[in-house]
Amino acid sequence: MDALLVNGPKAGPALGVSLAAAAALLWRRRFPVTVFAATLPGIYIGYIWFAPMIALYTVATRRTDRRLLAGAATLLAAAHFLPYPISELSFDDRRELALKFVDAWVTAATPIALGLLTRTRRELGARLDELTRSRAREDRLLADQVLATERARLAREMHDVVAHQVSLISLQAGAVQISTGDEQARDGARRIRELSVRTLEELRHMVGILRAAGADTEELTPQPRLADLPRLIELSALDVTYENTCGPEAGRSEAVERAAFRTVQEALTNARKHAPGARVRVRVAEDAAERLLVEIRNGPPDAAVPAPGLPGGGHGLVGLRERAQSLGGTLEAHATREGGFVVRAGFPREG
Repeated sequence: MDALLVNGPKAGPALGVSLAAAAALLWRRRFPVTVFAATLPGIYIGYIWFAPMIALYTVATRRTDRRLLAGAATLLAAAHFLPYPISELSFDDRRELALKFVDAWVTAATPIALGLLTRTRRELGARLDELTRSRAREDRLLADQVLATERARLAREMHDVVAHQVSLISLQAGAVQISTGDEQARDGARRIRELSVRTLEELRHMVGILRAAGADTEELTPQPRLADLPRLIELSALDVTYENTCGPEAGRSEAVERAAFRTVQEALTNARKHAPGARVRVRVAEDAAERLLVEIRNGPPDAAVPAPGLPGGGHGLVGLRERAQSLGGTLEAHATREGGFVVRAGFPREG
């Protein structure tokens, strides 16, 4: 339409190059620079504006080389400013020449400005989409991390609570099996002990699966504290000497007392499994720096007492060490010269 309005319907070179420039726009997205060059004769000879401006707009949206854009703008401004044929160029009316010069540069700068704006908006849209996808990935990773933390905490609580209680059931069943004279009661106690051992084996497998998901950082729900240690020792069915020199109003955090309780609980479970019949000494105190100290020491096993044969997953002491380190404390465990075992833990007042 631009070519026909400017040049009229009469065939000629001006109309031909104008129509060719318009037709070249069909390939502007694949060959933007080539198409722009093909439209320059249309504005220089045929005096059409839209085809070269559209082509230059496409170049600006698809090419980032500023030197290329500057050269293309210069060519379009020159083709618009210089008359055809060039011999008709006159400098007599300088005011009109200046207006035409400004008009030529406005014609060249406008499509470049619009093209750069369009490209910038597209890039911002793409970056916004990428940011949205990144946030979604971060949310999924955070959800996976939270799930892994919960699984690890559950694994630790299962080991601390369930393993302790099941091993106690197995120990009591073994004692009944040895002491009773009733054959039916002995058979029932044996079955209870076998089920307890099987339960501990399955629990060990489940704990291994859950702990593989990640590391824990905090507790799920409130757990027993130091005030519950006497009851734990009473139910342990072990020969335990308990000594606690800490005052009831020591001002320690709940997490620290809970960790101390779990340390004693796990150490008693290990003594029951690996040192049957041994005497155990549990000591809770504070040092000069007001750190809570917990020591569980057992002697060598009594050869006259049969071993309960309870399975172990190897996660107990590892979990205790992780718990102590997460609170800023320490834990050490090793065999003694007398053939026993000792577990020592130190916790700060505020964990």
